[in-house]
Amino acid sequence: MLVACDKAHEHVAPAIDPNDSLPFMTAHGISNLISDSGVISYKIVAEDWNIYTTEPQKWTFLKGLFLEKFDSTFHVEWHIQSDTAYCHNNRTWELRGRVVVLNREGTLFKSEELFWDMDRHEIWSNMFMRITKPDSEQQLEGNRFRSNEEMTDYHISLAAGYTPVNEEKEEQSTTPDAATTDTVKTIQRVSTADNRRRASQQ
Repeated sequence: MLVACDKAHEHVAPAIDPNDSLPFMTAHGISNLISDSGVISYKIVAEDWNIYTTEPQKWTFLKGLFLEKFDSTFHVEWHIQSDTAYCHNNRTWELRGRVVVLNREGTLFKSEELFWDMDRHEIWSNMFMRITKPDSEQQLEGNRFRSNEEMTDYHISLAAGYTPVNEEKEEQSTTPDAATTDTVKTIQRVSTADNRRRASQQ
């Protein structure tokens, strides 16, 4: 009887704290310079920028990101473009979607994932990476990419690549030059002495 009179216990989850799901600040159509140790080091261009102050702190760029990194003389070391980007604790970047990097030397990097640790000064990716050299269009492909922060000293595993062949040079190498053609014609031409000898024999 006592058990029957007890009220049923309701299993109710705790209320959702709005701070857990809503950004502290949202900015639209931004172009912002960011300093590191008092020196302007980066430029961010994005359509939307959401800032979360809860631990761990996070920035989100859900509609794409364009990021430039400057050296001490304010020259662009490289720029990154991606469909989606996240920055964790203001130090570790996670870029996803169509990620494109162009370094100072003109080398082009393309992947679907890229991480950048600003404290360790390292950039890496565990997904497929394609690297295109400037001018020659020589390409290198592979997985497990790792690089320094300047994107100039990098390593890639399971690598494969190719170098395009210049078709015009290949055609010129297979076509005989003028000197060779004249030599062939001279060999095939019957001399005047041979014609006189044949006439006397007849």
